Amino acid sequence: MRLTPRGGADRIDGWGRDAAGRAFLKARVRAAPTEGEANAALVALLAKTLGLPKSAVTVAHGTTQRLKQVDLQAIDQASLYRILGEPEDD
Repeated sequence: MRLTPRGGADRIDGWGRDAAGRAFLKARVRAAPTEGEANAALVALLAKTLGLPKSAVTVAHGTTQRLKQVDLQAIDQASLYRILGEPEDD
């Protein structure tokens, strides 16, 4: 997942691909990247979008980086893609 703090809105911007062709989800939040505010806003955004409790969403790696690994509990890949769409093949 790639997070853009101070992005002007809290929203999911769809899928992207890195230079190696790996898919990642793009998101932006209004919160600043200080004291974990942007990460907390990301957790809240994902929980709301996916219909999960906040406790089911955690930033597992990259808490201080723009690229993050997010762990989701109580949702399977098919449900995730149904809600967010699938990454496009390039």
